[in-house]
Amino acid sequence: MTAEVTPITRRESDGDTIRQGFVERIHDQVIRELDLRSLEKLPDDARRGRVEASIGAALNSLPGAPAGVARRQIVEQVAAEVLGLGPIQALLDDPDVSEVMVNGPREVYFERDGVLHEAEAWFRDAEHIRRVADRIVAPLGRRLDETSPMVDARLPDGSRVNVVLPPIAVNSPTITVRKFRHDRFDMNDLVRIGSLSEQAADFLREAVRCRTSILISGGTGSGKTTLLSALSEAIPETERIVTIEDPIEIRLRQRHVVTLEARPAVTSAKSAVTQRDLVRNALRMRPDRIIIGEVRGAEAFDMMQAMNTGHEGSLSTVHANTPRDALSRVENMVMMAGFDLPVTAIREQIASALSLVIQVSRLPDGKRCVTAISEVTSLEGTVIGLQDVFRLERGFGPEGHVQTTLVATGVRPQFADKFGDRPSLPAQR
Repeated sequence: MTAEVTPITRRESDGDTIRQGFVERIHDQVIRELDLRSLEKLPDDARRGRVEASIGAALNSLPGAPAGVARRQIVEQVAAEVLGLGPIQALLDDPDVSEVMVNGPREVYFERDGVLHEAEAWFRDAEHIRRVADRIVAPLGRRLDETSPMVDARLPDGSRVNVVLPPIAVNSPTITVRKFRHDRFDMNDLVRIGSLSEQAADFLREAVRCRTSILISGGTGSGKTTLLSALSEAIPETERIVTIEDPIEIRLRQRHVVTLEARPAVTSAKSAVTQRDLVRNALRMRPDRIIIGEVRGAEAFDMMQAMNTGHEGSLSTVHANTPRDALSRVENMVMMAGFDLPVTAIREQIASALSLVIQVSRLPDGKRCVTAISEVTSLEGTVIGLQDVFRLERGFGPEGHVQTTLVATGVRPQFADKFGDRPSLPAQR
């Protein structure tokens, strides 16, 4: 069921308080009467029907229970408590909501079209948030207590969830959910919504086909993974792909794909499997392409090594504000590998491994778009050379909306000879 969420500040009324009282009483009664383990064996529709019937019976047994719309709201709230994640379940069911953030019992926010709104959902108290958090991590075998107050996990539908407990979260337990999109975007979709131009899309498709190693740079929620998934569609079906993620987000349409996921430490540090472990192992799996969902640490060294030793055309993302910052971040992460390498040697390796850096950003109006496509050239002295192949031009349209156009700079990339005579190649100056 899709939630009807109005982006206004939540103000609790007397009617809300009365309804919440009924919700608490009925929830406790339904939990006592239902066998939750047997419910898990039922199909979704049958399970929900059984729960709603029990809620209806409990309402009928209470004097003064509301009717009409108020009664339906109580049924929905209690069903969400029993079957889902309580007050935020309606937001998670809304396909237009991309993120849900619980800062406290009366502070619940959601993101729609790149803009934050305060939700009408609310929790009774901090303990209520804690119970929902425990319900998230319990099926995953993850630990959530005062000795392990932070957890990154994944919901059954693939959505990413982060939970932080006091005393780390000072005022209240917090829950942050980044929803997993089932209607994945391809390159044509990104062109249609204005994230990049048709010419830039053709250029990137051809770059992927020609085994150009690409790094996608951007901030949190800027659309890096979305673009990475769209780019991967240009990889030929004849190639073997190994993906490495923490957690899994990329969905590929090719058939010959091996998916690896890092594992956090459960009982001891030795039980952890890091992305670096997976990159090393992937090299023994005869990959044509290696895709790392996001490079975060010492695995950057192994990724550069792979790109320089026969695994051209690999793809990854990194958190950075500009293409230049992205290269600096990769350099710092290579240093984290623990090898005492000269800075010049590291930069030579990066310049040799990477061919393109794509910068993506989220604009003030919430729009996500490619702001630059830059070629990595050779090492120039002690600096890695960068030149823009496409650059974003901005302006303001009616009502102050930002208007953007990704245009070719006229620079001919050094790897352009791989393209042959292709119309997707930017015009030379």
